[in-house]
Amino acid sequence: MNKIQQGFTLIELMIVVAIIGILAAVAIPSYQDYTARAQVTEAISLTSQYKVSLAETYASKGDLTTVTIAALGGTTLGKYVTNISFTASAPGTGIVTATLGSTNAAAAIRGSSFSIDTVDGGRNWSCGALISSGLTPSPASVAQKYMPGSCK
Repeated sequence: MNKIQQGFTLIELMIVVAIIGILAAVAIPSYQDYTARAQVTEAISLTSQYKVSLAETYASKGDLTTVTIAALGGTTLGKYVTNISFTASAPGTGIVTATLGSTNAAAAIRGSSFSIDTVDGGRNWSCGALISSGLTPSPASVAQKYMPGSCK
């Protein structure tokens, strides 16, 4: 009577485990980058809420140098963002910066910042590598690979 083989051999199982290991080695770093980019999205959202307010303030007063984030209202904290600040160097020039300092933030972006700026009183905005105001974003700004495509 012939005995029918049942189950997998040790070699077959080792091959499957090796394939899963290789896939995990590639997938985990990609997933961590994706997670960090998704968390930077919160900073984008929280800084973008001030675009209209700053443009209206400049249109009515002609000066952004006296503006504070507290006076504009809005949300300055998030799950990953611990602080939002505004700095103006000239009447129509300003930079809004969100600090990603929460312990919830991915290690790759924790302690870094995301900035948007304007040089024309809020009509046009730029971010990331496109900072045009002459103001210097935080030295710990978010790495380019975590920035949205519009900021690269």
